[in-house]
Amino acid sequence: MKLAVSAESSEVNTAAPSIGALTLIVTGITQSGRSIRTFTFADPQGAPLPGFIPGSHLVVHAGPHTNAYSLTSDGTDPIEYSISVLRVADGAGGSAWMHDHVRVGDLVRVLPPRSAFAPVARAAKHLLLAGGIGVTPIVSHLRAAARWGRKVQVLYTFRPDNAAHVDDVVELGGTDAELFTARADFAVRLSVVLREQPVGTHLYTCGPGPLIDHVVETAVALGWPESRIHFERFGIDALDAGDPFRLRLTESSTTLDVPSGTSMLEALEATGISIPNLCRQGVCGECRIPLTAGEAVHRDLFLSDEEKSSGEAIMPCVSRAPDGCTLEVPL
Repeated sequence: MKLAVSAESSEVNTAAPSIGALTLIVTGITQSGRSIRTFTFADPQGAPLPGFIPGSHLVVHAGPHTNAYSLTSDGTDPIEYSISVLRVADGAGGSAWMHDHVRVGDLVRVLPPRSAFAPVARAAKHLLLAGGIGVTPIVSHLRAAARWGRKVQVLYTFRPDNAAHVDDVVELGGTDAELFTARADFAVRLSVVLREQPVGTHLYTCGPGPLIDHVVETAVALGWPESRIHFERFGIDALDAGDPFRLRLTESSTTLDVPSGTSMLEALEATGISIPNLCRQGVCGECRIPLTAGEAVHRDLFLSDEEKSSGEAIMPCVSRAPDGCTLEVPL
């Protein structure tokens, strides 16, 4: 699953921003659905790979593209990483490049795993709700729940001809896994399940935007506190246009107005300021710039919660400021 932005999580990222890229070999490719392929990577020399927490993603340099995909393999002492990639219809980005060009035996460059969708360890129960390719981070949550004996329940809705990881969901979830091939049936069951959860349950959902919106709106309407609702959207289009704000460049005393629908990175580039960048999706960390003042709306998947709270850096490709506010950067 290709990622964009997620809700706040409570576990610490296992890979610091300073850790360098890895060169891995493609050891397996399987067709998981009509337009879904699962890719497995390993160290060329067979060395262990960095571990990761559930909900982590892997940033893959796919030819001229840089995308992040949810890891579906086991994060404890891994010797391989697995991701499942949905080819977007008529797409020409990284997902299409992965499908068309990557073969077993190829070497790929990746950044170590990072997570912005981790399970809350203190939760009394984990309720996992997935739609389509959004099942990929949910699979890693299920693996961790099975390993650590956490109480879990999962609902997964998908198209029968384009499903991924159905066997994994059934095997890991057991009698607590429910499958739906009709979205209407999922919606009916969702309303019941949200009402019957014990106190202390945390909800995690991932999938198409309308599904996430429906899950979150239903939970909130039923009295769920926002602190127990976690979600992860995928695709750069999952980000809304954002509010207009002002950007002050402190070195030149220049002020830029950044309108809705235009990123801070694009606004800077329009003035002739070149910022190194790769993914333009808030996952690779390449465009990171210092932030000297102002309230940022962080929408990236690279900075840790602590880094975002410090207010010392921002990813201009996706992050913004509240409506009418001003950010200051030393440019």
